[in-house]
Amino acid sequence: MVRPVCPLGALPLALILLQWAPQVAAQQVQLRCDGTLLEARSNAEQKLTIDVIKLSLALSTEAATADGALGELQRRLAAVRQALQRLQVKELVVSSPSSWQRPASPKRPAAVEASLQVSGELAPPRLQALVREVGALPGVLLSPVSAQADQTSDTSVRRQLLRLAYQDALLQARELAETMGLGIPTPLEVQIDGGFQPVQARGMAADAVPAFDAGELPAPTARLGMVVRFCAR
Repeated sequence: MVRPVCPLGALPLALILLQWAPQVAAQQVQLRCDGTLLEARSNAEQKLTIDVIKLSLALSTEAATADGALGELQRRLAAVRQALQRLQVKELVVSSPSSWQRPASPKRPAAVEASLQVSGELAPPRLQALVREVGALPGVLLSPVSAQADQTSDTSVRRQLLRLAYQDALLQARELAETMGLGIPTPLEVQIDGGFQPVQARGMAADAVPAFDAGELPAPTARLGMVVRFCAR
């Protein structure tokens, strides 16, 4: 994580205009430096607060016939739906079922297997109930959950990352210019590497004796890389 020691400041207007200018127009800009051209690369990241947990699970069953397997799958899905509704799961999505004939083997007889996928969004405090109540239902296989940050904070987070990355690049350029016996560097160009990248964190949803605490999940992280060119004389 970038930890600039300089006070935060706004990016120069010229740099902001250059950053958001169309690519074709940007190619026509000719940088001029009547001195030494310095380039600084910086990265900034920020831990985000978990706003919602995205869950997914597989539901499966088997029977001697396709009708029996699909019928049992439907009954198990009803139980899963009721449990998820009690947990106030939102954005519930259920895939269409699939079935296939499993051939006989020395250890298992032939059967028809059927399965489907269920996904949704859950409030973080209900993670424990998801694992213990829904995970214990017949035919349920929970996948690792994804912790997602509040999307409404993207603009403010991006602004903070821009400030952190730019101030770090500026500090690098000033230290290098001082080492080389040059004056205060003047910014010429800013390039954003990859842009704003919020990364969802994943955590295992497996059974255990201690409670499953959403606060112990890896926090989502926003990252931003930047390249800044300066001129120093």
